[in-house]
Formats: sequence, structure tokens, C-alpha cells
Amino acid sequence: MLILKSMINVIDNSGAQIVECIKVLGKRPKGFASIGDKVVVVVQKAKPIQPGVTGNALSHRVKKGDICRAVIVRTKKHQIRPDGSVIRFDDNACVLINKNDEPIGTRISSVVAKELKEKNMNKILSLAPKVV
Repeated sequence: MLILKSMINVIDNSGAQIVECIKVLGKRPKGFASIGDKVVVVVQKAKPIQPGVTGNALSHRVKKGDICRAVIVRTKKHQIRPDGSVIRFDDNACVLINKNDEPIGTRISSVVAKELKEKNMNKILSLAPKVV
């Protein structure tokens, strides 16, 4: 369960490391986001841009202060699945996306939740090394 001002780890190779939630998108009445929800974030910490990087790799990079959209892929708050099992992760994590709901990065570094399949985020699931 993520709300305004929540700090979220980024698990793709878009250049961002930590982002802050500034808006929860969708029709949730309470204004909180869970796994699979889209949020608007601002980049708080980013990896420095290498001087020799050019072309397509540079165009997909984000810098500190950039405003992006993201999809939540893991949350600390436990979530009950329809089969009765409970899923909980060690951290809050997201993947940055563009306006067409495609990931900005080309790789995802760790596990994601399978609830993304219900939200039609198949591209993120295919990039992830493991789906839990």
C-alpha cells in the first residue's frame, strides 16, 4: 500500500534508483496504490550518465528531478491472493513506464509479482527474471 510521498526502489535499468510517489493514478477511492497500479513519480536519486554513452542508450535514461509514470511490482504490505495465499516482499519496488505503458528500461533486475498478469503488463513479466 503506497501513498503520496512514498519512496520506491526502481528495479529496471532506466537510470533511476529511488523515486517518490506524487500521484496515484486510477479510480481508487482511498488514494493508495498496490501491486499493478500506476503512479506518477519524481526521480530522487539516479545513476550518473557515463560520458561515452550515446544513441539509444542515452535516450532511455532518466535524470534526477524527472517526472515519470511507474507500475508498482512489489510492496511491503501483505496482499491476499484469491486462492487464500498471502504475498509480502521486503521492499517497495516499481518499473518506470512511458505513456504507452511500455517499460523505459530494457532489463529488470529482480522478481516481480504475478498480479501484473491481471493488469495486462505482459512486457514487464517477460523482462523479469522471476515471477512470484
